[in-house]
Amino acid sequence: MVKAKITGLSVTDVRFPTSMEHHGSDAMHTDPDYSAAYVVLETDSCDGLKGYGLTFTLGKGTEVVVSAVKALSRLVVGRIFRDVVENFSGFYRELTSDGQLRWIGPEKGAVHLATAAVLNAVWDLWAKKLRKPLWKLLVDMTPEQLVSCIDFRYISDALTDEEALEILRNGRQEGEIREQYMLQNGYPAYTTSCAWLGYPDEQLEKLCTEAIKEGWTRFKVKVGADLIDDYRRCKLIRNLIGSERTLLLDANQRWEIDEAISWVKELAEFKPLWIEEPTSPDDILGHAAISKALEPLGIGVATGEQCHNRVMFKQFLQARALQYLQIDSCRLGSVNENLSVLLMAKKFNIPVCPHAGGVGLCELVQHLIIFDYISVSGSLENRMCEYVDHLHEHFKYPVVIQNAAYMPPKDPGYSTEMIVESVLQHQYPDGEVWQKLALEKEEL
Repeated sequence: MVKAKITGLSVTDVRFPTSMEHHGSDAMHTDPDYSAAYVVLETDSCDGLKGYGLTFTLGKGTEVVVSAVKALSRLVVGRIFRDVVENFSGFYRELTSDGQLRWIGPEKGAVHLATAAVLNAVWDLWAKKLRKPLWKLLVDMTPEQLVSCIDFRYISDALTDEEALEILRNGRQEGEIREQYMLQNGYPAYTTSCAWLGYPDEQLEKLCTEAIKEGWTRFKVKVGADLIDDYRRCKLIRNLIGSERTLLLDANQRWEIDEAISWVKELAEFKPLWIEEPTSPDDILGHAAISKALEPLGIGVATGEQCHNRVMFKQFLQARALQYLQIDSCRLGSVNENLSVLLMAKKFNIPVCPHAGGVGLCELVQHLIIFDYISVSGSLENRMCEYVDHLHEHFKYPVVIQNAAYMPPKDPGYSTEMIVESVLQHQYPDGEVWQKLALEKEEL
């Protein structure tokens, strides 16, 4: 690899007014504007390639993450790119261990979201330089190369580097067969687009009916604000999708422990596979209590989209506090930290069912879950990846869904690059879209 230098880092606050039509609405986040802190890395290499990364937010507060990205930029700009990727775990630790910035984490919150955006851009650039989609870059790396990207600090009591190497070496067996399966069939997905909490019944019926015609067999319903309304909506959707299809519930952290148990028991007749984020995402023992109480009903607990870091995932696994683990490509510290969580999930024999949707999350996480199947888990049992049909048109390499499955991307990179015009129109607050909305508000 030529000794290219990272010569610049820019970051843009990009927001989409999704709250106007209640897209993304749930019991805790009633008016989200899907947004991203969007990072572009420039280099002095003759090929002119750039790296694109992002982290997902809900509108307000994106400017905080943008500021955190700018604070991290001094650790990135001026670095020789080859030096970064050849000592990737060291670079990761450098970003997460700055003596002053670490205080406002550590490895969580806005500063960790910013770290994810920067590192996502690094991985995108690396995959482009090797002319491979990111999932293929990961699949083609040796176990030793993959392990060298992981910071094992704080998790070695649950996963050592030797254990990680063994898992990855075992994963190479029949990996080519699984890769061909992915290329032909894709990775199974479930849809959240049909049942946002703010949608009226007519819209639920219309969207579910259309999704069934398109071949969807797994449906997630947002719950948690009102039990009577949840019961009615779950009954409506179960009747629409029939008994043979899968129903999933998501409370988005709304409940207390006892409340979560009693609420889900009231909805148990609709046979949900899991309840997602039933309580505070930080309450590991609370999740364990809920898991134990719901086990006799055959209802699992899923969580992870707001799990701060690999340490929390370690403890969730050790406490047997979840039955479905949901990684997030933009909350954890990019691919590096997600690798460690995928490997821990394999060791603890817990299926990974990633969080996606938002702005770009589907584009990113497809690479991770395809790699997980080919090189780590080797299984599709009880596994599926979330899909939300919003905002893909703003990406240069949008996801491709066929027969309710993610088809492996073929373009080089991490699928993170947005269309320039979309960024210009939706940058906040000066983009055309936001200027127009501000003017309309003034006229009212």
